[in-house]
Amino acid sequence: MSSYRTATSGHTRDLNRSAIFRLIVTTGPIARTTIAKILGLSPATVTAVTRELLDQGVVRVAERAPSKGGRPALLLELVGGAASAFGVKIAPDHLVGVRVNLEAELVERQEVAFDATAPDAIETLTSILSGWIRPQPGDPPLLGVGLGVAGVFDAATGTLDSPLLGWRDVKLAEIVQNQLRLPVFVDNDVNTLAVAERLYGRGHDVENFLTVTIGRGVGLGIVAGGDIYRGFGGGAGEFGHTSAVPDGDLCTCGKRGCLETVVADPALVADARRRRLLKRGQGIERLRELAADGELQARQIYHDAGVQLGRAVADLVNVLGPELVLVGGEGTQAWPFLSDAFQKAYDANVFPPLGHVPVEVEPWDDAKWAIGAATLVLRASFGAPLDDDQSDFVRARLEAVAPAAEVVA
Repeated sequence: MSSYRTATSGHTRDLNRSAIFRLIVTTGPIARTTIAKILGLSPATVTAVTRELLDQGVVRVAERAPSKGGRPALLLELVGGAASAFGVKIAPDHLVGVRVNLEAELVERQEVAFDATAPDAIETLTSILSGWIRPQPGDPPLLGVGLGVAGVFDAATGTLDSPLLGWRDVKLAEIVQNQLRLPVFVDNDVNTLAVAERLYGRGHDVENFLTVTIGRGVGLGIVAGGDIYRGFGGGAGEFGHTSAVPDGDLCTCGKRGCLETVVADPALVADARRRRLLKRGQGIERLRELAADGELQARQIYHDAGVQLGRAVADLVNVLGPELVLVGGEGTQAWPFLSDAFQKAYDANVFPPLGHVPVEVEPWDDAKWAIGAATLVLRASFGAPLDDDQSDFVRARLEAVAPAAEVVA
């Protein structure tokens, strides 16, 4: 059977509904007349669709726009609390889960120890999730679950490869969805951060930007033309596995001299141990403490890492020409010791006509990764019909939200 679907008059209505809802989410408060003008729809169509959204309770009247005469226009905005989404950041040794409202605002946060290498790791994951998402009286409807994982997720086949977790060819979304009976989305965790920044964060008004993450590994999320770029098979963004040092240390990917082997936290810890700065059982936290205390060798380790990262990010900018680079991840907790060397190396290696591209460091927040995963669900709620069955599943759940008790129109 062919996998494509053909648009019908019902799908045309759904396309209009999705476009209007997306505009209210991303631009509101906004007047109906402005919606019609931006989308090129008739006022009657916009009125009919927004009436449905108002009756459903996912949109409300915010205020009346100032009038130059006649009746002031109504401004429509999203009702953030009408529904929720759940997001999970899957790390090798712990899980962070968050529930967010439709505006990606944090409602609830959970964290638990987790062993990704255990034989029953995925069964444990679904069991933990089942407890986390169990509804309580008064909870708004849950639209779905997003999972952010370090690795390569191929949306076409639904398979995940995560060397960091030791998971190969895992149909993670399918397994978890079968257990939870909810829409489940999976993506590379850095991509989820980039999606969150695009929809709700610093990249909201930026069409082309990069999200670089440092910590246990080195990641990259690419937003091009306003959308995430995943590459063939979901493999785009393996920045940490670009070559940095000829014949360098062995990387987890099996190659030598990858950027991760000189910039990621495990590499910095290994260097510190070679220098006898760290004792058995001590890790990156102790190395940061030594650097903060002014220990010269610890400062040198971070200086060298800053140089390598600055050069590598300059190369990214030279090739991709973004408007903005965001740097995040747990490794930014050491940014005071990386920044000077990074900036000098970046300035020295960036192509001069692109020297204006700003590099901004995001404060470290472990929950932000999980919020990014939740935005996979929120994004699906206002995506275009015919995208995929999972997105249709989310929109169907959103349309099933109980009508508001009282509506102003």
